[in-house]
Amino acid sequence: MNNIFTELTPALQIMKKTILFILLILFLFSCKSEKEEIKTPQKELDQSTDTNLVKEQFRYQPVKPENGKLKAVVELGASGFNSFIINVDEDKNWEIKNKEYGNSSILESHTNTKEVSSKLKSYIKKIIDFGVDSKDIHFVVSSGADKKNITQTIKKELKDLGYNVNVVTAEEEGQFALKAVMPKSFEDTAFVVDIGSGNTKISYVEGSSIISKETYGAKYFQNNLDDKKVYKEVNAIAGNIPEQKQKQYFIIGGVPYQLAKKLRKDKERYTLLNTSIEAYQDVIEKKGAKVKSGVNIFNAINDATKPRIIVFDWDSNFTIGFLLSLKH
Repeated sequence: MNNIFTELTPALQIMKKTILFILLILFLFSCKSEKEEIKTPQKELDQSTDTNLVKEQFRYQPVKPENGKLKAVVELGASGFNSFIINVDEDKNWEIKNKEYGNSSILESHTNTKEVSSKLKSYIKKIIDFGVDSKDIHFVVSSGADKKNITQTIKKELKDLGYNVNVVTAEEEGQFALKAVMPKSFEDTAFVVDIGSGNTKISYVEGSSIISKETYGAKYFQNNLDDKKVYKEVNAIAGNIPEQKQKQYFIIGGVPYQLAKKLRKDKERYTLLNTSIEAYQDVIEKKGAKVKSGVNIFNAINDATKPRIIVFDWDSNFTIGFLLSLKH
């Protein structure tokens, strides 16, 4: 009996080793499959427009101004004053020092010119108290807002206080937006979009000139315009941007602001937007028709240009571009 077990023992050992070898092969094969499963979605992610992944490709930091001076610009908007104070140097490097949106207190006094004058003086004094020389305070108004009666009243009062209001066309708005938003190093590979309520400006550099095109704004829905009609026109304009400049773009405006809010991290100046409009369905549902129309414009531009990166700038405004166009 013992002889039988003695004879079987080597056979059992061989069988045991064979089973262990088979199990080891199966284990290694299983691990390889898991690795492939992990790699496949990662590859898809690398090619996606996921904000966190794309951000690694945008590391630009603006140059700080040296020996700069404070300048201020005030935009006379239809719903209030927007003001920006910047520190800017001779090389046009700038940084935002203060910004205020939608101050409507002056507009509320439009029936009383004395009150308008008093509030304007107070508004200007606040800017001077911040450290801006009175001669470095400038006022601008878009050609559309310039037609409003209240704007004419304010312009007259400002003139009496020694200030001229600079009226800018839609084309100039686009040109100023580019000067404010786009760093010089991106002029060959990018363009600029400013989606406003009344119009959208698309601009880019061509040679020594800034090309600026105007199209529908985010409030086109108020004129009962068809989404497809607007999409088609915006898409055609964006499609004419030189191909080498379609890789990325900088964007500002009210609707882009709403899209960037959900993505911003801390107080970063630049927030990268997702190119897919599906990412913003919750924003559209919360904010309504204006954002829905603005996203249609946004989508038309993206479909035409297929950008890798879309950069929202929290500090820029076309009026800052106006300041940068002035002599230091």
